[in-house]
Amino acid sequence: MFTKDEKAVSLSSEPTDEGPVIASGVITAASSKQTDEVTSTQETKCCVVGGGPGGVMLSYLLARQGVTVILLEAHKDFDRKFRGDTIHPSVLEVMAELGLAERLHQLRHTKSYGPTIQTAKGPIRPIDFRRLKTEFPYIMLVPQVDFLNFMVEEAKQYPHFQVRMGALVHDLIEADGVVKGVRYRDENGIHEVQAVVTIGADGRHSRIRHLSGFEPIKTSPPMDVLWFNLPLLPEGPPVQGLFARFGVGRALILFERVDHLQAGYIFTKGHYQELKAAGLDALKRSIVEIEPRLENHLNSLKSWRDVTLLSVESSRCPRWYKDGLLLIGDAAHVMSPVGGVGINYAIHDAIEAANVLTEPLKLERLETRHLRQVQRRRQWPTQFIQGVQAFAQKQLAARVLNSSGPPKLPLLVRWLLKVPLVRDIPARLIAFGIGRSHIKL
Repeated sequence: MFTKDEKAVSLSSEPTDEGPVIASGVITAASSKQTDEVTSTQETKCCVVGGGPGGVMLSYLLARQGVTVILLEAHKDFDRKFRGDTIHPSVLEVMAELGLAERLHQLRHTKSYGPTIQTAKGPIRPIDFRRLKTEFPYIMLVPQVDFLNFMVEEAKQYPHFQVRMGALVHDLIEADGVVKGVRYRDENGIHEVQAVVTIGADGRHSRIRHLSGFEPIKTSPPMDVLWFNLPLLPEGPPVQGLFARFGVGRALILFERVDHLQAGYIFTKGHYQELKAAGLDALKRSIVEIEPRLENHLNSLKSWRDVTLLSVESSRCPRWYKDGLLLIGDAAHVMSPVGGVGINYAIHDAIEAANVLTEPLKLERLETRHLRQVQRRRQWPTQFIQGVQAFAQKQLAARVLNSSGPPKLPLLVRWLLKVPLVRDIPARLIAFGIGRSHIKL
């Protein structure tokens, strides 16, 4: 199963609902007996672990350029509850560069031209993407399962692309300190993928990150979110893409979907058990106090199974790479939901990775410096937007979650929203970030 110079880094157990699985360490072939034999071995230039937006986009871009790539996704399909669904103008511009924007817009979707915030004095729109110079002055809300299936189908047009669903990675294969691929299990047994480079794109609980020994630096945003779906009813608030309203010590956001509303109830971190102990009816009353027009909508919530807790976190690995391996997306940096930028930063990681790695892979000259270059290009934009998110979260906590009275927009903020050159800065940051990537191949 291994040559005398190879070893595998193994997980201690299967994943659980309670959180990520922690690596147990390095097990050499000489010191461990494998109970399962490898049933197949494949070779490829790139093995991408994780079929989220970043992993799927990178797989597509590499295959498009003639680089052999195998995408491994642990689940049997892409359908998950309450995954990020927002595609921002910067990514839509990239899709246009790839000739995919028109077909993407044929998927079921809605558009948000900016959030509407309901205040005591009426609705305001602090951000308006229509003032930006772009072909796509809106956030496209498309179910992530549809986006991922769309990108995989596009990638399948290229003979250099393969995808394996239900492929749960257990081990990293290493030789002389260099990652040489992975070992994974599916319903047919144990398989090996030997690769020039392995990409960890497997999300916030990345097993590739843990197997590699990378430890992210975590911060603790002051809030958590309860997600749930509500029906579209005529008496509901005018969502128009994205709607927000603040109460005393809590907030509510609504996203307009094609056939329903997605709602987020924001509350102070660490208070979930207290909310649950008070009961579902108490939660409904709290929501109605924030937005009375949702009273009939809430009849659709029958039990706590209809509600999903998102424990908001933010983190970043100091180093995203080692010889033969690179982390991207949430595996390298978990983003707060503020601004809904997580998908877009994962995709831009993938674009930079493709821009940097394609030629060295084709010429068989990939070196660790190329992996370092990807991190160097993407680290500053990531750090910057995480700083902006942290500032926004502190303001939300100070003025809403920890308040004892109705929240108000600060006078300075209200004044800045009236200054043309200043008021578009938040829209530009959310739409494009800084140092946004374009296809260079």
